[in-house]
Amino acid sequence: MPDIEIKHYIDSLHYDLELTAKYTKTLGIQILEKFNPDIPIDCFVALDTIFCNPGICQRDLAKLILKDRANTGRALEILEKAGYIERYNDTKNNRLVRKMEITEDGKQFLQKSTEYFRPIKDQIDTIISAEEEKLVRDILKKLREGIENLIEKQI
Repeated sequence: MPDIEIKHYIDSLHYDLELTAKYTKTLGIQILEKFNPDIPIDCFVALDTIFCNPGICQRDLAKLILKDRANTGRALEILEKAGYIERYNDTKNNRLVRKMEITEDGKQFLQKSTEYFRPIKDQIDTIISAEEEKLVRDILKKLREGIENLIEKQI
C-alpha cells in the first residue's frame, strides 16, 4: 500500500488562504479606522461595490460582498444614516426590490479613502508584481471553479 501524505490544517492551502485574508482584512480595518472610525470595513466594501454597481439590489450586493442579507442590511443602514447611499423602490422580474445609489457624499468619502489606501497599495505593489498578482488571481479562479464543481457534484 503506497504511503499517503496527509497534510495537517496549518500546512494546508486553506490555512494559507485564510491567514492571508485575515491579514488583508486587518490591514484594511486599520487604514479605515485612521480616517473614519465610524464606518466599519464591511460598510466600506459595500459602498465601494455600490459605486461600481449603481442600482444594485440588496440581494445581489450581499452575493458580491460575501455577506448574508441581514448583515448587508445592517451595513446599508449605517451607510444610509451617514448619507453615503440612498435607497429606493424598483421592480425586478415583476417584484418590488430595494435598490441603492451612492450619493455625492459617498463618492467624496470613497475619493478621500483612496488617499489613505494609496500608500499601502504602493507598498504592496513592491511585495508582489502586477504579473504575479494576475497569476495568483488566475490560479485562485481555477481553484475556486474546481471546488465549485466538486460542491455541485456533492449536492
